[in-house]
Amino acid sequence: MSEEFKRLSRDLVHKGAIIDYYQDTVQVPNGNVVKWDFIGHKGAAAVVPVREDGKILMVRQYRNALDRYTLEVPAGGLDGADEPTQTAAGRELEEETGYRSENLELLISIRTTVAFCNEKIDIYVAKDLQKSIQHLDEDEYINVEAYTVEELMDRIYDCTIQDSKTICAIMTYAHKYLHK
Repeated sequence: MSEEFKRLSRDLVHKGAIIDYYQDTVQVPNGNVVKWDFIGHKGAAAVVPVREDGKILMVRQYRNALDRYTLEVPAGGLDGADEPTQTAAGRELEEETGYRSENLELLISIRTTVAFCNEKIDIYVAKDLQKSIQHLDEDEYINVEAYTVEELMDRIYDCTIQDSKTICAIMTYAHKYLHK
């Protein structure tokens, strides 16, 4: 932490299944002491699964926080803070889409909400997809759909896709692989 800012304490307010909520006490550069919320997250991984025909597999699922269905790249939390994100990306690919890949390449790493959360998502590209078996968690209901990059870009620009990891994944993939 910068010498201008000094964390005096970090107190756990609530331990959740996915996140932990803390209240930090911080001394700021002018000497004032403030309280800041902090969300601790163990991290996540996402994947852009690209079929041989160039279409990208997407998952449509209900999101409680938004009270609606969303269209996203497959993703999920790490099983533990030490789990390699490439392992998690491969697991989520197979669990959510029913495909697997031995060809996962890191595309980009993002921090989702830097003002109050440390969540980091490593996003991979998966090629050479092989059919496997979809095995969803008991609370997951996912439809797998395939789209061209152009169709997904249109959905980003018309605000149909608003999920930040998905926007970063699709736009970075398009820039890196289609605009060379």
